[in-house]
Order: sequence, then structure tokens, then C-alpha cells
Amino acid sequence: MNTTELEEKAIAGDEDSFTALIDGMQERLYRMAYSYVRNKDDALEIVQETVYKAYISIHKLQQPQYFKTWLTKIAVNCALDFIRKSKRIVYMEKNPEGSYASEPIEDVIDLQEALRVLDKRSRMIIVMRYFEDLPIKEIAGVLDMPESTVKTVIYRGLGKLKINMKGSEYFG
Repeated sequence: MNTTELEEKAIAGDEDSFTALIDGMQERLYRMAYSYVRNKDDALEIVQETVYKAYISIHKLQQPQYFKTWLTKIAVNCALDFIRKSKRIVYMEKNPEGSYASEPIEDVIDLQEALRVLDKRSRMIIVMRYFEDLPIKEIAGVLDMPESTVKTVIYRGLGKLKINMKGSEYFG
């Protein structure tokens, strides 16, 4: 069964199809949540809340092809709600989990520290684009903003990152 069929059946109320779709998105949702809260337990709680909200409102999804975008948007909103409710300042860990550790750990730490200086919106969009590999169109859909705005935020955010990382050893 292909993804579109699963999405259509899930919208129609088939629990097995919904579960199969969530299984395919589980890791992506966790990475997204973790990028916001930098805590394993909090990220798992956000994923759980995301799945619950998606389950109770799947029948409202009009177009099955937007399932991933719709689910990602729920995850982003759950993460932002979690941060707002917990009223905590989210600090980037010095030793993040190995999810982004394809580079040497020193480079990852420099990048994480450089991301911290960005405003919340820029950091969120850059994480979605470069850590989650979401296309610009999907990011625009998740955040309800024009694609041109997403591109502008990425361009400006990368410029700030470049300036912030020039002083580090990353660029020598």
C-alpha cells in the first residue's frame, strides 16, 4: 500500500493506516521536537502530544498529500506550546545527542553555539531546512508564511551564522 492510500484510509478513520504513517514519521518528529527543547524526555512528551492531537483531528485533514506538512505543523506548535508553558529558556547543550554527529563533535558544538545567537524564527527555519531537510515550500506551509519570506530568513540567518562562526576555529 502506498503512502497516499495510507493517508486516505487514515483520514477515513483506519487506525492501522494512521499507525503506519506515524511509524514512518516518528524519528523525524522526535528530531524536530528535540531541536526545540534539547531534552530527550521533553522531546518524547512533545511527540506524544503531537500524535495525540493528530489522532483526534485526522478527520479534519482535507488533502491527504499534505499529511506530512500537517503533522510537522502540529509538532512545531506542540513544541512552541511546551516551551511557552514550561517558561524555560532553552539552552543548547554542550554535548548534543549524536543525531547530528556526522561531523566532528567540535564542529557540531560550534554550529550549535552559533545557532543560539539567532532569533527564534531564524533558528527554527534553519533547523527545519538544514537539519531536517525540509523543502522551502513545506517550511512555508508549516509556518504559514510565503516562500519568499522563508528564503529571506534563511539567507539572513546564514549570513549571521557566517559572521558568528568566522571567529571560531571552524573557518580556521
